[in-house]
Amino acid sequence: MMKSVREAWKRIIGLSAVLLLVLLMMNLNSRLAEYFRLSTERDKVSTEVGYFRATKAALETQVAYATSDQAVEDWARDEARMALPGDQVIIPLPPEGQTPQPKTQVTPTPTTVENWEVWWALFFEN
Repeated sequence: MMKSVREAWKRIIGLSAVLLLVLLMMNLNSRLAEYFRLSTERDKVSTEVGYFRATKAALETQVAYATSDQAVEDWARDEARMALPGDQVIIPLPPEGQTPQPKTQVTPTPTTVENWEVWWALFFEN
């Protein structure tokens, strides 16, 4: 009788230990999944931070140029057609009797996509 009670307690303790190990493994699994999700998110955010830093540097460079005297001079010469004293301004003229042809810009016509092609691309292409 005493032996069977002792064996019953051993089984209860053994099953409790196994159950505790299973619960600990499940907790570890969920923590690892959360860790990998957060690591991926951290990598994504660090990539975005690098992109934003590069954009900031480019914008600071543009601001530095736009506030410089060189930018004013470039605008005056290129856009406003101004010249400095002492410059010789040359204006090219077309040959007489020749009419300049306007440049035409061809706009592509948008292609219509069938509804089934949209679904096909959604499910079977990248």
